[in-house]
Amino acid sequence: MTEILVTPTTIDHAKALFEAGADAVVVGEQQFGLRLAGEFSLESIAQVKELATTVNKKVYVAVNALFHNDRVNALEAYMRQLEVLQVDGIYFGDPAVLMTHREISSTIPLFWNSEQTATNYFTANYWGERGASRAYLARELSMDEILEIKENADVEVEIQVHGMSCMFQSKRPLLGHYFLYQGKAMEIENRTQQKNMLLFDKERGNRYPIYEDLNGTHIFSPNDMCIIDELEELLEADIDAFRIEGLLQTEEYTVAVTKLYRQALDAYANSPKEYRAIKQQLLSEIENRQQTHRPIDTGFFFKESVY
Repeated sequence: MTEILVTPTTIDHAKALFEAGADAVVVGEQQFGLRLAGEFSLESIAQVKELATTVNKKVYVAVNALFHNDRVNALEAYMRQLEVLQVDGIYFGDPAVLMTHREISSTIPLFWNSEQTATNYFTANYWGERGASRAYLARELSMDEILEIKENADVEVEIQVHGMSCMFQSKRPLLGHYFLYQGKAMEIENRTQQKNMLLFDKERGNRYPIYEDLNGTHIFSPNDMCIIDELEELLEADIDAFRIEGLLQTEEYTVAVTKLYRQALDAYANSPKEYRAIKQQLLSEIENRQQTHRPIDTGFFFKESVY
C-alpha cells in the first residue's frame, strides 16, 4: 500500500495529520535538514516518535542539509541520538551522513534525497548498493520518467504529489544582504504565516515564496503541485510513498489536504472505478481551499522541464 507522508509544523500538527490519515511524518531541525515545515528538536522528535508508536505510524528525520566543515562534526552525536530514539528513517543527500551511519553501526533505514539530481534509476540503485532503501525523486520529473525509474529501481520510490517545490537555494543570506543594502535590519524568520515574503513577477503575475534560514535563501514555485486526480498510473505502478509538502502552509490546510489524499487512496484500494468516480470532486475541494495567489497545477508530471 502506498504510504502518505506529510511534513508537520508542530507536535500537535503531527498528531492531527496522523488522525487525518498520514502514515508517516518528516521532521527535523534546520542545522541538519533542509526546508522543514517546522523546527523539531531531539526532544520534540522523541515526543512525535512516542505518539506515532501508539497509533502505528512512522517518523522520518531529514538530515539532508548541505554540510560544510563547520557543521559536519556534529553529525555523529545527532545520529547517535536518532538511533536511541529509533526513528523509522533518515533522509540524506551528503555521503557524510552515509559514512557516519556506517561508523556508528546505525540500524535506521536511509532514504536518498538529493533534490534535483535524483533523476534516474542508475543513480538510485548506486545509492541503494551503498545502503539506501528509498529514493525521493526530483520534483522536475515527468510521469513517464517516474514510472520508468520505479520499474527499474532496486529501492523504494518516493515522489511529491502536493505542495510547493523549491526552485532555488543559495547558501548566501540574500534577503539579509538586500535589506542591509537598504539600510534596514531583517529578522531571519519567516515561517509564520503572518511574515511570509513573496517575490512578485509583474510580467507573469506570479508570486514566489522566499525565505531565509540557517541554510541560506530559498525560493519556491508560484503554484502548488496537486495530482490528486492523476494518481491511478502511480498507484498501478506501486509507487511506495506520496509526499504532501506542508512548508509555508497553514496547519488546517495540510490536515484537510491529507484527508482528501487518504480518501483517494482508500477509494482506489477498494477499486480503481471508485477512485475515478470521486477524483474530480476531491480536486475541486482542494481548489476551493487554495489561497488566491497560489493556483494549483500538475508540476512537471505532464510537461517538459524548461530552464
